[in-house]
Amino acid sequence: MSRQNLRIIGGRWRGRRLEFIPEAGLRPTGDRLRETLFNWLAPFLPGARCLDLFAGSGALGLEALSRGAAATTFVDQSRVVTSQLEHNLALLKLEPDQQAQVIHQSAMVWLQQTHYQAYDMVFLDPPFALALIHDVLLVLQASGCLNQPACIYVEQPQPLLTLNLPDSWQISHHKRAGKVYYGLLQVYQSACL
Repeated sequence: MSRQNLRIIGGRWRGRRLEFIPEAGLRPTGDRLRETLFNWLAPFLPGARCLDLFAGSGALGLEALSRGAAATTFVDQSRVVTSQLEHNLALLKLEPDQQAQVIHQSAMVWLQQTHYQAYDMVFLDPPFALALIHDVLLVLQASGCLNQPACIYVEQPQPLLTLNLPDSWQISHHKRAGKVYYGLLQVYQSACL
């Protein structure tokens, strides 16, 4: 299986290139989108606890750790993907006060369990063909795994304004890049951004 490269664009590991193994439906978030996202999140990222669901290459969770997040949990159902993530985390060497956990499991199954902690930020970028965003948002709302306030980053092939959100959730930022619509959801009406 051929490998591709991912470049971390900011923070302590800026410029580091890491390998990932492309799998069906895996689309690492591009540099331009990541730059915009992490500009939005910059004031809130230091010390944040992040959840990278459908982690794939780990681009978003690794970028968060590089920029000062306290912890990131990576969840993906592919053993190939999670093994590569573990390898890349070993190469990068976290700071003593940082934590990273890689979980080999379906994101939906994992969310429905009760053994996790609360997160400040969730990166949600499932394979577009699966059309899972709505279902995952419902499970996230019911799961109790979100701190208050929390932010959820979403990438999908339709405008974010098409999302059916709970009354207390709001779209705080949204943009389009080519065929990808992306943005941040603000959770529980507390000021996130």
